[in-house]
Amino acid sequence: MFARVKPLVFLDSLTVELPVPQNNGIKAVLKDEKGLVCRSMEVTSHYPSLFWGGLNDLPYGVYTVELHNGEEEMVVRIIKRV
Repeated sequence: MFARVKPLVFLDSLTVELPVPQNNGIKAVLKDEKGLVCRSMEVTSHYPSLFWGGLNDLPYGVYTVELHNGEEEMVVRIIKRV
């Protein structure tokens, strides 16, 4: 596990914590329950965390965050609530 997504229940933003700087960059994809891509971002980060804002217009429900770091991949299930 190369990152941690916080919070798992969100309103309008997420934070991706990176315990080790990611020189290869990180690609993050946010998908809804149907598997449709709602948002994506790609960054090279030398910081301990990334802020992913602007998620307030998404409908409430269950989402999946897919994080890719070169050959590594992790999937986190999150929920948007009131």
